[in-house]
Amino acid sequence: MHNKFDLTGKIALVTGASGGLGGHFAETLGRAGAKVVLAGRRMTPLQLLADRLIALGIQAHAVVADVTDEAAIKACFDEAQAVYGLVDVLVCTAGNTTEKKSLALSAQDWDHVLEVNLKGCWLVANEAARRLVQAGQAGSIINISSILGHRVAGNVLPYTVSKAGLEQMTRALALEWARYGIRVNALAPGYIETDLNREFFASDAGLALIKRIPQRRLGQVSDLDGALLLLASDASLYMTGSSIVVDGGHLQSTL
Repeated sequence: MHNKFDLTGKIALVTGASGGLGGHFAETLGRAGAKVVLAGRRMTPLQLLADRLIALGIQAHAVVADVTDEAAIKACFDEAQAVYGLVDVLVCTAGNTTEKKSLALSAQDWDHVLEVNLKGCWLVANEAARRLVQAGQAGSIINISSILGHRVAGNVLPYTVSKAGLEQMTRALALEWARYGIRVNALAPGYIETDLNREFFASDAGLALIKRIPQRRLGQVSDLDGALLLLASDASLYMTGSSIVVDGGHLQSTL
């Protein structure tokens, strides 16, 4: 049977590629055959990742880009197109958060999170779609959401709002761009173990949170591979406006 998850011939751009999830997504897409463009704000970690992927036999290219800067986004896509061709798979991973109670939040705190997590995804998706429409080519846009776009948690108000907005934006863009063959879907991870949170999840508070996950474990980055490849590949040609939750059953648990 033909491998529907094969990405040979695809050109993928991953924002937030210098982070743990973004870097893993880039490697997963590359191992499936895609040429990958690594976008982020810092060249050093991007280039280190690109060098590692190239050593694995993956075609990878690093580009510095701030997702909140329209000119930088355009330049990023220009460079990607010059190096590999038209981007037809976009993974919007760039994001940030702040941990404060609402009454302690400043307007700057709010703007900082919403600018990257929501407006940034819109700007990048728009640039990708604009080029695909002009070229008359289909494509896949994958927004990395979160289970906190579906439920709430304490002290991360701007983050939960941004992810809920991203879920709705995914559906709205899917409706608007379906006529062009551009699919827009979301991947909503639960709690995934990374270098940034490993220490917390070894603490009493972290262990207590894990007990609320029906599978009684944290997700691993590799647990996201199947959903990512489904959405990036032609295996999902009839899917758009969907959100795939990968959370060990966490959304089914009580708050």
